Amino acid sequence: MDNPVFERIKQDVSDNDVVVYMKGTPVFPQCGFSAVVVQVLTHLGVKYKGINVLEDPGLREGIKDYSNWPTIPQLYVKGEFVGGCDIVREMFQSGELAEMMSSRGIEVESAA
Repeated sequence: MDNPVFERIKQDVSDNDVVVYMKGTPVFPQCGFSAVVVQVLTHLGVKYKGINVLEDPGLREGIKDYSNWPTIPQLYVKGEFVGGCDIVREMFQSGELAEMMSSRGIEVESAA
């Protein structure tokens, strides 16, 4: 069964090392949880692509089905779903996020 939304998501996560599906944009997050993930990635100096799910209702629902995760934002690293805001925050605070990024060849400017 071909799902155009899933195909788009697969393309996004394979074309970009780090992708955040979020409400709003990296410059103007439109929810507090998305803002936290943006702050964490910015603090780490990680280059990433932010995708605004508010611009596409199909994508907003589709990303939840794709990851089997009920909330947004969602972080993907090297095509793999990492988690939402709470998981990203906890991984950042423990240093695990910077370690994971480095181990996957993603440049990190500053550790936690």
